[in-house]
Amino acid sequence: MSANEADDKWGIAHVHASFNNTLLTVTDETGAETLAKSSGGAVVKQNRDEASPYAAMQMAEQLAEDLKEQGIEGVHVRVRGPGGNLQRSPGPGAQATIRALARAGLEIGRIEDVTPIPHDGTRPPKNSGY
Repeated sequence: MSANEADDKWGIAHVHASFNNTLLTVTDETGAETLAKSSGGAVVKQNRDEASPYAAMQMAEQLAEDLKEQGIEGVHVRVRGPGGNLQRSPGPGAQATIRALARAGLEIGRIEDVTPIPHDGTRPPKNSGY
């Protein structure tokens, strides 16, 4: 294996899993160049299904095929939830995305949570009594 193969075989999968959609972008290791990207809306017809685990698995499988053609053997995963003063936990598509990438034959390296956490930012909305 030459030095170039060792440099080119890994990417970073940025998964933004909100409760309305799941976005998946794969970049090179520096994060500068986008290799492939997809969203839940690109693989399902109904808007309500964009954030579903099914949509996440479908788009991850398509992306994995595209990445293998480009010579990417493995990915480090960075999962981002809604963040801010909303929930810190990611949406339903996050776990399904990681599982589908692994099943499609890509090696999974680090899994990192990059959800933005406020350090005393804006005030959360009051809970109405419903």
